[in-house]
Amino acid sequence: MIELTPAQRRDLRARAHHLNPVVTIAGNGLTPGVVAEIERALQAHELIKVKVQGAEREQRDALMQELCASLQAEPVQHIGSILIVWRARREEDKPAATVEKKAVRSSTAKSAAAFAAAARRAALAKASAGPRRSPARTPAPRGRTPGGGSRGR
Repeated sequence: MIELTPAQRRDLRARAHHLNPVVTIAGNGLTPGVVAEIERALQAHELIKVKVQGAEREQRDALMQELCASLQAEPVQHIGSILIVWRARREEDKPAATVEKKAVRSSTAKSAAAFAAAARRAALAKASAGPRRSPARTPAPRGRTPGGGSRGR
């Protein structure tokens, strides 16, 4: 475990302020299912809030220490019934998937080239159409109008 400095802890508290609790620990305590869910949440978000229901302050402190020890996480803050926990995201192994993706990229390049060609054709078509202007309006002749009447009088 990495020990957080006060500045890091302050920054994490500020980042966690707007978060909602992702896991609730109730009467059954810290069961393996709850630990697994907290593990998934830490892997996805790094910084999470956990809500503890029905426990006194000393029990919540012990729960926070047990939780952080079992998940190699760092306690950030314990305020009321909310525990804030942080752990850096762990790297996942992806040995077979990366080899297959490289083979797929050659076909992606072809489709990207086709997409670029289609985009060029569309841009050329739009440019050739261009903005159409209406013909210039000629001013109305002054004086007599055909039909014998006069305008404006």
